[in-house]
Amino acid sequence: MTSLNCFLILAGLTGVCYCRKTTINEVQVVRGASISIPCLYDSKYEKHVKYLCKGHYWRSCSYAVKTNKLDTNGNFLIQDVKEQKTFTVTINHVDTDSYYWCVVEIDGGADDREFFHLSVSSTPALRVDRQKMEGFRGGNITINCYSRSSGMRKWCKLGGNCVTSSFQLVDGRKVIINKNHSVYSVTMIGLKQENSGWYWCDQGQFQMPVHLTVTERPATTLKSVTVTVATTVTNVTQPSVKERTDPTILFISLGVLIVIVLVACLVWFVLKGRQAKTEPDMEKTEDKVVYSDVTFQKKKTTEIAPESDVNVIYSSVVSLKQQDRRVKQK
Repeated sequence: MTSLNCFLILAGLTGVCYCRKTTINEVQVVRGASISIPCLYDSKYEKHVKYLCKGHYWRSCSYAVKTNKLDTNGNFLIQDVKEQKTFTVTINHVDTDSYYWCVVEIDGGADDREFFHLSVSSTPALRVDRQKMEGFRGGNITINCYSRSSGMRKWCKLGGNCVTSSFQLVDGRKVIINKNHSVYSVTMIGLKQENSGWYWCDQGQFQMPVHLTVTERPATTLKSVTVTVATTVTNVTQPSVKERTDPTILFISLGVLIVIVLVACLVWFVLKGRQAKTEPDMEKTEDKVVYSDVTFQKKKTTEIAPESDVNVIYSSVVSLKQQDRRVKQK
């Protein structure tokens, strides 16, 4: 690694600083918190052992954690991300001011190293909402940097450049910086997957690293709706899962039930009407005929072989049922 090598190119006009910074130098955290520190290394050291050394002076510092020898107490973690040529050290439960070295082990030569200071404060001079941020390809992301100290406010890419004003490029992305008294927000526009990596807020003496991960956007809205419907059906068919009543399902079920009842009533009325029409005809066929008045009339004697001496004339005919009704009425 190399020490800070930053050259200002027309800084007063452009606000752009081109740097080769391999790690941050001064970080302040709340007592008991955890902090992750990125350490950039040269591509030729990809297969080398990396480690964190604790101590103010290089010659007297002691190993805290190595990529080939982890910390069994869990106070320190280390991760080597070869694609980004960066290894990250995480220090848990920070309780006192400490000095550390990011180191790449060199066989047969002096180890490559970079120094940083970690201090403790109840109100850190510079902080962020969270160190790990996620954005979507083609989208934007905003990081809020909260500051109590004075000085030039910057947004930087580890191993890249820094900007101090809006509409400059950091890691190939246009940046918008909004500043006020206690916070300045940084918005990166039109993210690409290659923009994943370590950045940091910078204000005067202190820095605060932020890791950005850029991924593809989630599934479309249509797929999300399909998954939701499938989940609802699963909940209904499995009694062991806590049931949730969907008002829409209740209204649909009630409507179907009402339609079934109305159809059943309509069929019943139709059948009843047909039965009422057929009953009178049946009664007429079953009535017995009673002749109430009978008159006899003699036939003429001109016939050679009369079958009968008289003709019978019926003046009125009454059915047996009608006669029964009249008797009952009397």
